[in-house]
Amino acid sequence: MRMEDENIYNDIQKIFEDLPGNFNILEEQIDLEVQMKYFERSKKLREENEGTDYLESREELFLPDTGINRKKDILIGLAGMDDVKAYRIIEKFLKQAGEELRGWTVLALQENRMLLQTSLLEEQQFFISTGLGGKDRKLRYYVVFIGRDLDKLLTPTQQKLVKNELIFRLKPEEGEFESIDFFEGFCTSLVLLPVTADIKQVFSSVVEECNQYGDFLEEDMIITNVKVLSRNEILEIINKQDNSDFQDEDELEEE
Repeated sequence: MRMEDENIYNDIQKIFEDLPGNFNILEEQIDLEVQMKYFERSKKLREENEGTDYLESREELFLPDTGINRKKDILIGLAGMDDVKAYRIIEKFLKQAGEELRGWTVLALQENRMLLQTSLLEEQQFFISTGLGGKDRKLRYYVVFIGRDLDKLLTPTQQKLVKNELIFRLKPEEGEFESIDFFEGFCTSLVLLPVTADIKQVFSSVVEECNQYGDFLEEDMIITNVKVLSRNEILEIINKQDNSDFQDEDELEEE
């Protein structure tokens, strides 16, 4: 992890440490671009149509002839209503929402749930959303452990060691292991960790322990909660990191 990455990581950890207890995590995996469009449209629509009763438009939501954009606006409108009827309508629509509207509907349902909770508990609720989602009070992370040899698959013994060590390191943090896959040059895993967990320490300790038995993993790794990366994306990041390291070495030599 490079110095600039370290600074960003520390800033993010500080934000999570200062979080109040009344926060909600978006559990489903929803593309970040969809999330951004939802919140941008939500802000604009509420500025333009403040006070509109979207319950009157609920039937449109279930009509096949209603356009996608109109349905999106109705969902946003319902999400902003402090009325359990609005929640039930969104909940009902979610059961039949197609692929194009599912993520949008999940966001609307989550937003309305938070609004109702705020009203009921008389306490402001906070919302955390990432591309990979989460569960309960944990975020989902996608981690890539990089092998020393990018042309070789880890041996069965090494694969077992990485998996077992990862599971072992997650337990003290109340983390959850979901999956692990092995490819030429690297392995990838999906895990859940509490928002306050020291994720760098968890994954670095896995590498450190595994390297006691053959030094077969790079110290650098890829960690994201945005999306599952393709092989090409992973290799591009690795190559970019290698080139950056070479550049740093050249700068040191010049000094």
